[in-house]
Amino acid sequence: MTEPVLEAVEVVKFLGNGAAQVEALKGVSLAISGGELALLMGPSGSGKTTLLSVLGCMMKPTSGTVRVRGESTENLGPEELTKLRRDHIGFVFQSYHLFPTLNALDNVRLVFDVRGERTSDATRKAREALALVGLSHKNKSYPLELSGGEQQRVAIARAVAGNASAVLADEPTAALDSENGHAIMSVLARIAKDRARGVLVVTHDPRILPFATRVVRIEDGLIVGEHRGSAAIDTRKEEARVIHAYAQKS
Repeated sequence: MTEPVLEAVEVVKFLGNGAAQVEALKGVSLAISGGELALLMGPSGSGKTTLLSVLGCMMKPTSGTVRVRGESTENLGPEELTKLRRDHIGFVFQSYHLFPTLNALDNVRLVFDVRGERTSDATRKAREALALVGLSHKNKSYPLELSGGEQQRVAIARAVAGNASAVLADEPTAALDSENGHAIMSVLARIAKDRARGVLVVTHDPRILPFATRVVRIEDGLIVGEHRGSAAIDTRKEEARVIHAYAQKS
C-alpha cells in the first residue's frame, strides 16, 4: 500500500448536548491508502457514518487529528475545510444526490463549476469521468431517464472528476438490486486501482465483501477488528501463482 491519503488519529466525537450527549467515536484511528478499497462495517449506531463525516471534513472531531494527504485539518477554518473537501474528497451517497434539472454531463461538470472552472477543459474532464464509469452514451440523459444503477454511476463520476484523493461512499449499493450493486462495486474497485486514490465504503451489504482489499469493523464507536478482504487475498494468490509459474520455467 502507498502512504495514506486520508487518516484519522485517536479521533473522539461527541454528538448532542447535555443529558442527550453521546460519544459516537471513542478514540478511532484509521488510515486509507491509495490503491485500496476498504469497507467500513458495523451495526446501526456503531459510528460508521459519523466516522465517514469526520474523515470527509464535514464534521470536526471533538479531539484527535484528521490528515488529508499528510496535512492536519486541526487549525483550518470553515472556508479552508470547504476548499479541502472540494479539492481532495469525493462523496457518493445512497440517494445519488443528482440535480434533476441537469443532464448527466452537467451533473458531473458541477465539480468544476464550484471551482470556477467553466472551460472546455472542464467539459472534457467531465466526459472522461463518465466514460470511466461506462456512461459515455448517457451524457445528455437526465436523472429521471436513468436507472438507479446509472444514476449512482453518474454520482461516482462526479466524485472522481475533480481528481479526488479519496472517495467516500455511504451505502452506495443499499438502494440497488444485486446486479446493479455488483456493477457499482466493480466501478469503485476499478477506481481504487489508482495508487493515488483510496476508496472507503460504509456498508451493511455482505454481497460486496469480495470487492474489498480490506474490511474494517466498528462497534460502539471503536474499531474492533480488521482483515484483508477477498480482493486482496485473490491478488496475493495470483501473484504467488505467477511467481511459481516463472520459477518452473527457469
